[in-house]
Amino acid sequence: MLYTDIRKLQKLDAKRSPMFDKNRFAKFLMYFAVAFWAAYLIFFGVMLSFAFEDGFPNMEPYHVLNQVLIIFLILDFIFRFLFPTPVQAIKPFLLLPVPKRKIMSILLIESGLNLFNLFWLFFFIPFALITVTRFYGLAGVLGYALGIWLLMVFNSYWSMLIKVLIRQKFIHILWVIPVYGILALIEFLPETGWLSTFTMNLGEAFILWNPLSYLGELIAIFLMAYINYRVQLKLIHNELSRKEDTHVRHISSYSFFDRYGNVGEYMRLELKMLFRNKSPKSQFWMLMVCVVMFASFLTFNVYGENSLMNDFMCLYCYIVFGIMTLIQVMAIEGNYIDGLMVRKESIYNMLRAKYYLQCIFLLIPFLLCLIPVIKGSMPLLMSLSYLFFAMGPVFACLMQMAVYNDRTMPLNVSMIGKRQNNNKYQSIVSIAVMTIPLLINQVLTSIFERNTAYIIMILLGLAGFLTHRYWIYNIYKRFMKRRYQNMENFRNTR
Repeated sequence: MLYTDIRKLQKLDAKRSPMFDKNRFAKFLMYFAVAFWAAYLIFFGVMLSFAFEDGFPNMEPYHVLNQVLIIFLILDFIFRFLFPTPVQAIKPFLLLPVPKRKIMSILLIESGLNLFNLFWLFFFIPFALITVTRFYGLAGVLGYALGIWLLMVFNSYWSMLIKVLIRQKFIHILWVIPVYGILALIEFLPETGWLSTFTMNLGEAFILWNPLSYLGELIAIFLMAYINYRVQLKLIHNELSRKEDTHVRHISSYSFFDRYGNVGEYMRLELKMLFRNKSPKSQFWMLMVCVVMFASFLTFNVYGENSLMNDFMCLYCYIVFGIMTLIQVMAIEGNYIDGLMVRKESIYNMLRAKYYLQCIFLLIPFLLCLIPVIKGSMPLLMSLSYLFFAMGPVFACLMQMAVYNDRTMPLNVSMIGKRQNNNKYQSIVSIAVMTIPLLINQVLTSIFERNTAYIIMILLGLAGFLTHRYWIYNIYKRFMKRRYQNMENFRNTR
């Protein structure tokens, strides 16, 4: 069967990858994270079953939950939106005597059968075991779980379609506005509640094994998968044929960087790479969405007086650009690493340029965080402390990856590119920069007053910024010791 053959080839590709042995620690971290969140969902599934029973005595708990199924679908969409776009590795199969349409169909089926679509069942099954079994037994639980799984499969195709379109042009994100806007209108029209009533009846139909409910889901899944099939097939054809955009565009020369010498030249190169190439540009706008979303959480005080979550949201606003770009430092440069090695200290100047641009980009979350500061949702010292701490120790930690990254990231190919595997250092550093600043803040807060703790973090950040030339030069010297090994790996993974 073609599906099993492709699965075997993908497993062989993963095992033969030079990153296979290096990724075992990253896999351990991934399994640990999955186990942690699975336990978290099980806990909430059990607790909500009792909370709904006490809070809504006139309704069954599963009816209450089914009324807000759309919220779970929106959360699932957001979580998938934050994950990297799945790479459809179709290019290697084009050498085989198999039509690419069949291969695309198999890859879409594989996406639908992805184990992540089962992840929400860690919440729904414990909830159903407590609330549904008393009336419908285990058969009702199985029917309910099957219906929820099919909903998540549909949601996976919907999120895949939006993410694929966004990678072509970011303006396609506006498709979500009319879709969710119409759903909100249906629900919040005066004295209607049609959407919540529909999802409540749909959930009960799952429990009763109503064939029409499953048939409707299967039709919706087929239609969404077919739309993905047509869209992705067209985009893959354009990439294989290297169809270029011939429209005349205004090209900025960024002449104001001329005054900064070689570092200014690399800052200009970095900006051109960011805004003229498909992969970096789409990544940049995705990060902008993340920053706006987390800044809005702070503005509307979603977490109330939970200082730890507010600190995390503020920290994430400042480090998300660095985590997604500096963690891959030198990966994009692997496309033209030979040219960079021609001139003395060009890598050093390029690393300085990257650091300066990342510091400039911090103005974006700072301006967004001024809104909750003005509104009184967060103190100004909190925002400044995480801004300077990101500028200093966090960026210094992330830029260490310039020594260890040795796999090339494609600039433009998005649908048929090679599968890029993260190394163990990236996983460790990513977790460290998201947790250690919070731990430092908590330790300082337990010793000093909160404002004093923020001032100490500002001073630590300033120390990192003022010494940036020394630690960047140290990174450069260590990279040069490994340059031949890294250059060989960059060439092999282009």
